[in-house]
Amino acid sequence: MAATAKSLQIVMFPWLAFGHMIPYFELAKRIAQKGHRISFISTPRNIQRLPKIPPSLSSLMNFVSLTLPRQDNLPQDAEATNDLPIHKIPYLKIAYDNLQDSLAEYLQKSTPDWIIYDAMPYWLPPITAKLGIPSVFFSIFQAWTICYGGPSSSAMINGKDPRTKPQDFTVPPKWVSFDTRVAYRLYEAKKFFGHFEMNDSGVTDIVRVGTVMAGCDVIAVRSCMEIESEWIYLVGELHGKPVLPIGLLPPTAHDSRDANEDSTWLTISEWLGKRKRKTVIYVAFGSELNLSQNELTELALGLELSGLPFFWALRNRDETIVLPDGFEERVKGRGVVWTSWAPQLRILAHESVGAFLTHCGFSSITESLYFGHPLVLLPFSMDQGLIARVFAEKKAGIEIARNEEDGAYTRKSVAEALKLVIVEEEGRIYREKAKELGVLFADEELHDQYVHKFVEFLQNHRQVSDQ
Repeated sequence: MAATAKSLQIVMFPWLAFGHMIPYFELAKRIAQKGHRISFISTPRNIQRLPKIPPSLSSLMNFVSLTLPRQDNLPQDAEATNDLPIHKIPYLKIAYDNLQDSLAEYLQKSTPDWIIYDAMPYWLPPITAKLGIPSVFFSIFQAWTICYGGPSSSAMINGKDPRTKPQDFTVPPKWVSFDTRVAYRLYEAKKFFGHFEMNDSGVTDIVRVGTVMAGCDVIAVRSCMEIESEWIYLVGELHGKPVLPIGLLPPTAHDSRDANEDSTWLTISEWLGKRKRKTVIYVAFGSELNLSQNELTELALGLELSGLPFFWALRNRDETIVLPDGFEERVKGRGVVWTSWAPQLRILAHESVGAFLTHCGFSSITESLYFGHPLVLLPFSMDQGLIARVFAEKKAGIEIARNEEDGAYTRKSVAEALKLVIVEEEGRIYREKAKELGVLFADEELHDQYVHKFVEFLQNHRQVSDQ
């Protein structure tokens, strides 16, 4: 049936965060490679900052630019979450919500076969239903995180969640019937509880997600059965609709993008090339996380205390938060603090790198395990705590010990975790398990098959509905 199925026209509409837009763009490329047309919708400035469409796919992929409506509380040119402090993000959600008329108009004119959308546009399911366009909710969050939200109709939308205080989130939910230690720590549960509370956008995050999941036809998850089959099945049970893993979207070839990247890489690779194989700790926390002064200080002094070589890609956007006095001088020759953009994939691919100290964003986890590096886990927000539990449970890495109440960690706990994973005999299990998982994460054929099955489902479903 798939061989004679027609080429699909698919619209993709991610939330305005690069941690969402990049996986959507990666999935778009993989669908286009199978001969289907993709219209990728975002705002003008985000489109400028996204990767370029590969020339081989330019006839099948295009960007559709929708102007973000003005919002009084948003700075000029703020079109993504990384343009804003966290307390301003609800205003970005208001502006995003105000895209609904221009999006509805575009959908009416373009009549796509499918729309693939994100967790925030709770207003979109009625529009797609009215226009007769089948829809996919593509979750960049894994099934274990989705399951924590509970059933969409009762727990997420109607406020009938039996969990009423942060402590209730420190154990697996009652609807999880299999054995697992994946749960929030108390300090994480307090933050997660905030998603149930009203914000300045006028709609809670949990209602947004629940309404999207209740209104879509299919749920797609950035995951695979080899990692979390029980959780994937549970999402289907909780929401009563097809759940399709689309694979891990492992990184594509890390070739250079421009001359500036090449000169940056030349400097970094020269430093890495002087270090012994598998000894360097790569440290990076994504582009949006701002550490507090105490968090930054303890992390820096922990790196120093470990005595190990490190490359720290530090992108703290708050200029009032500074490194400890004399730190860079004391670690000179052993450690580098790199404060501009760094080519993460190229660094991870270098043979001198031995472990990744990460905030546990799933893209970073995927990239690290793609190269078989063990993880030193230091989660900070949203789903990162659950991701840390999963990979600690799989023995692919170790979490830095923290205070249960407030999440504080010390230089000693940082240094101990680093030394364990990199040099100590006790840490061999993490090095071996990460290498084992690396085989799965780097299996391009396996992950391509997941995309293939996903597209085949979309084709078959569309054909049935057209008959």
